[in-house]
Amino acid sequence: MLQKIDFTSYKTILIVAVLIRLIAAIFSQGYGMHDDHFLIVEASASWVDGFDYNHWLPWSPGSTGSPEGHSFTYVGLNFFIFSALKGIGIADPKVLMLFNRLIHALFSLLIVKYGYLITEKLSNKKNAVTVGWLLALLWVLPFLSVRNLVEVTSIPFMMWGVWVSLKSENKSRFLYAGLLLGMAVSFRYQVGVFAVGMAAVYFFQKEFKGFILFSLGVVLVFTLTQGVVDYMIWGYPFAEFLGYFVYNSNEGLDYLVNYNVFMYFLVLMGAFLLPLGLLIGAGFFRGWKKYIGLFVPVMLFILFHSIYPNKQERFILPVLPFFLMIGVMGYEQLREREFWKKAWSFSWKAFWVLNIPLLLFASFTYSKKSRVESMYYFYGKDTHGVRILHECTGESPPSLLPKFYTGNWTISGVAREDKSQRLNVFPDMEYDYVIFCGQQDLDYRIAKYKSYYPNMELAQVCEPSMVDAILRWLNPRNSNEYIEIWETHVLDSQH
Repeated sequence: MLQKIDFTSYKTILIVAVLIRLIAAIFSQGYGMHDDHFLIVEASASWVDGFDYNHWLPWSPGSTGSPEGHSFTYVGLNFFIFSALKGIGIADPKVLMLFNRLIHALFSLLIVKYGYLITEKLSNKKNAVTVGWLLALLWVLPFLSVRNLVEVTSIPFMMWGVWVSLKSENKSRFLYAGLLLGMAVSFRYQVGVFAVGMAAVYFFQKEFKGFILFSLGVVLVFTLTQGVVDYMIWGYPFAEFLGYFVYNSNEGLDYLVNYNVFMYFLVLMGAFLLPLGLLIGAGFFRGWKKYIGLFVPVMLFILFHSIYPNKQERFILPVLPFFLMIGVMGYEQLREREFWKKAWSFSWKAFWVLNIPLLLFASFTYSKKSRVESMYYFYGKDTHGVRILHECTGESPPSLLPKFYTGNWTISGVAREDKSQRLNVFPDMEYDYVIFCGQQDLDYRIAKYKSYYPNMELAQVCEPSMVDAILRWLNPRNSNEYIEIWETHVLDSQH
C-alpha cells in the first residue's frame, strides 16, 4: 500500500496535512494558553451574546474608557464566526469550538501550500517536498493550527503575501503582497517588523515602484482595519494600536523579562528537534545571501524580539515557516560535502522517529481539560443567580475559569486564595457551588466546608489531561489543576 503512495507529490502532502489537522480539530479540545482563549474566544463570543467579557468596548459597564491595545481585527472575525454558527442554531460551547477549530485547521493549510510553492519557486522540487512534509507534520503545528493564536493565524497571510510577490513579474504583485501583509499586521502588530524588512529589501534593491506599491498596500489595509474601525469605536483612528504601543513601552517591559538574546534561535531550532534543528539553523545562516529577500525580514523580526526584554516562545511563531524554508534551501549549499550530506540523512531519520510520537500526542491533546470541563458542567443548567466559590487555598493560585463553556456570562464567582480568609470570603455571602482546585489538603478543605454546608455533596470531578499533568510536573507555574465541584444545597439547609 505504502509503495503505491507518491511521497514526493504536492497533492499527497496536502492530503496528509488535511487529515492530521482534522484529527487535531476533533480531538485537541480546550485552549493552549491564556491569550488564545480569554483574549479571543471569551471576548468575541461574549459580544455575540450582548456582553463584553473583557470590558474592552468604551460603552460597556466596567470599561476603563480607554483602549487597552487589542486589535479588533481577528477578534472581530471570530465574532462573525460565532454569530453565523449561533444564527443557524448551534449554541453548545463545545460544538461551537469544534467548528471554530475546523475553520482554523482548513485556513492553516495555506501555510503548507505556500511553504511548498515558495520553496519550489526559489529552489527546487526536492527542497519543496522536504519543506512541505515538515510543515504538514511538524509535531506542534497541527495543535497550534487549531488554536486561536494571532501569532499563528497571521502566518497564512504572510506566506500568501510572499508568494504573490514572487510568482510573477507584474508590478501589481507588490500591491497585492502589501495588502496581504497589511492584514497579517492587523492580526499581530509585531508582524509590521517583517513587513518593514520586505520593504527595505525592495528599497535597497532599487525596486522603488515595488517599494511604494508594497508600502501602500500595507498602509491601506492597516488604515481600514485599525484606523477606520477604531474611529468608529473610540472616536479617533489607531486607538488600539496607540494603546498597545503605550502599554509595551511601559508595563510590557517589566513582564516576563528575559535577556537571553539567543532564546528565539534556540526556540526555532528546537521546534524541529535535534539534531535536525541545528542543521536547519546552519542552513538558515548559510543561505542568507542567496535568499536575502526572505532572510532580511525574518532576521529583522528575530532581532527585534531578541532585543525586546519581554520574551515568550509564541512570539517568534510567525517566522517559523520562513526560518524552515531558508534553512532547508540554504543547507543545499552545504550538502556538497560528504559530512553534511551524511549528517542530514541521519538527522532526517532521527527527526521522524522523535516527531511522529510527539505529533500524535499533541494532536490528541485536550489542553486545560479540567478548567474547561468544570465550566461545561454548568452548561444547560439553570444558573440564573447562581453563585460560585472558587476555593484555591491548595497548591495553586486561582486561575481564570472559561465562562464561555457555561453558556452564561452573568454567572458570578468569588475566589478564596488565602487560608486566612473567611470560608465564605464575604460576611453573609452564601454559595450554590464550591469549586475546589488542587489536591493539596483537599480532604481537610472539603471537611471545613462540610461543617459550614452540612448538605454539601460532590457533583463533578474534573481531572487534568495527561499533557496538563506533565506540564505542571515540569513547571508548577502551569496551574493545570485537579478540580472538584461540590453543590452546597444551601437552600435545603435553610429549611
